[in-house]
Amino acid sequence: MAGETAAGPSPDVLLIVGVAGSGKTTVARLVAQRLGRPYRDADEFHSEANRAKMAAGHALTDSDREPWLDAIGAWMDREIAVGRSAVVTCSALKRVYRDRLLTGRPGVRLVYLHGSHDLIRSRLAARHGHFFPAGLLDSQFAELQEPVPDEHPLVVEIDQSPEAVATSVLSLMRREDAADDPPPGPLIERPARGAEPLVSAGPTGDQWQLRRGGQRASIVQLGGALREYVVNDRPLLDRFTRDSAITGGRGQLLVPWPNRVADGRYRFDGQDLQLPLTEPEEHNAIHGLLRWTLWKLLAHSEDSLRIGTTLCPQPGYPFLLEVRAEYRLGPEGLEASVFATNSGTVRAPYGVGQHPYLTVGTDLVDTALLTVPAGYRLLTDDQGLPVGQEPVEATVYDFRAARPIGDLRLDTAFTGLDRDARGRTVVRLAHPSGLRGVDLWLGDGTRYVQVYTGDTLAEPERRRRGVAVEPMSCPADALRSGTDLTVLEPGDTHVLRWGLAPWGSP
Repeated sequence: MAGETAAGPSPDVLLIVGVAGSGKTTVARLVAQRLGRPYRDADEFHSEANRAKMAAGHALTDSDREPWLDAIGAWMDREIAVGRSAVVTCSALKRVYRDRLLTGRPGVRLVYLHGSHDLIRSRLAARHGHFFPAGLLDSQFAELQEPVPDEHPLVVEIDQSPEAVATSVLSLMRREDAADDPPPGPLIERPARGAEPLVSAGPTGDQWQLRRGGQRASIVQLGGALREYVVNDRPLLDRFTRDSAITGGRGQLLVPWPNRVADGRYRFDGQDLQLPLTEPEEHNAIHGLLRWTLWKLLAHSEDSLRIGTTLCPQPGYPFLLEVRAEYRLGPEGLEASVFATNSGTVRAPYGVGQHPYLTVGTDLVDTALLTVPAGYRLLTDDQGLPVGQEPVEATVYDFRAARPIGDLRLDTAFTGLDRDARGRTVVRLAHPSGLRGVDLWLGDGTRYVQVYTGDTLAEPERRRRGVAVEPMSCPADALRSGTDLTVLEPGDTHVLRWGLAPWGSP
């Protein structure tokens, strides 16, 4: 049976990469079958010593991988030499591994299968008889350096059937081939590969929309902020319009620290450092350095987005970070992940958060039912800076069971978070009826959550219209106090994950 053909020129070799459990083997076989091409799995090129090492639960070293990568490259060279198109898989977790396979082979096209840690772990746990144990997954994600734009990857999400993933790969191939072979006529400027902003630039730059079923999300270029999240025509965020500026921190990414730093001053590794005072009335530096930066688009599909930026050394923060954010719509709702890698030569202090405002459609938040499964709240001074903590039990700040917010003014950080079986803390905002609402779950990298009812917003009409529920890796003033501050060694990466899950009837 003849295989499918893609419009325009086909590559010599399709290289499908991703962590173990991402479905490389199954998807590659399907793609090879549909294209009528020969296929090889990277596992076939491993030595017996490598297989035994992994089966024993030990991660491979770079020196272990070098002959393996060279064997894959030699096979690709043979296929190219005889003019035969082919498909091959390889984890190729690091950029240097992919460079070893791609450099000098212009006919090789890169496909990256992307999936969340939780999804891939569940798949590995269900897989039996394979020499790669599920326990090595953490080491794979620790090593993973996801493909970046100059590698020209085709990125496909794996939270769908293997057949659908294979179809997406073929569709992206055809789309790219068509873009690389434009029809005769006047030259037309095209967006970068994968870049399809759906709304013209405005006060917040380009805007990208994600859709899945009845879900819709919008992300803006300015600060990588989450502008809106709508499910079945019901807004779940107290959003800002696409033609307005961002106020009150709505949806913004807070990097490299969330919340406040007293007087903007801190000391790190023997240096006394002074940040700009961005909350001058309280003499604080607030919410990091990337809120007013235009982020770059790295990858965009119908239901997912990856953006990134570089935080360059500057007065008050002389450290170099590569930062990227990913938004994805899945069957449970919206998932957001924020990655920061220290690409400098010295270690860097780091914290991160995000600032969405939730709504359940009430005029004011007073009647909404709030649940915060946390045992402690932070006590603060007049500058909003922590001076201690106290148990929430028997206080007005005890929201471990759902109850109306009432007239309580909240700008409160909670810790001592209760985790469920998935390792998540779930903050819930429910409609007064109790029949619908939205959960904000706190995943990897989150140790605190700030809850803010907006009583001090500069715009009186926006006060108490939504509840800011802010996942944070550390508390306010962590750069000064060191409390739960992350220190990134050169090459280290920190990940913060959180998400929104709607529930109940419309």
